[in-house]
Amino acid sequence: MVKMNFDELNTELSQQEMQELEDAATRTIVFDEDSPEMTPEMLKQFKQMKQKSRTKQTASIRLSEKAQRFSKAYGKGYTSFLSRLIDAALDDAALVKKCL
Repeated sequence: MVKMNFDELNTELSQQEMQELEDAATRTIVFDEDSPEMTPEMLKQFKQMKQKSRTKQTASIRLSEKAQRFSKAYGKGYTSFLSRLIDAALDDAALVKKCL
């Protein structure tokens, strides 16, 4: 489940979108065989796997003004967004070749 505060949204929402978010906040979670409720043990294992995959190193890079504005528009956590974006781009051989 994703939790987010309304003040973390960085775009103007229509009245209908705001109403949909407010309605979603009051709904109960329905678990089924495709998405069962996690037991404390399952959650612990998930967190351990997540921590193992988070080996990070720090690098300083120069960004164009456009790239900075674009990434910062996603708000808090934009550096993590950039990291995932770079990882995805590196998995695309044609994009890597284009950018060389």
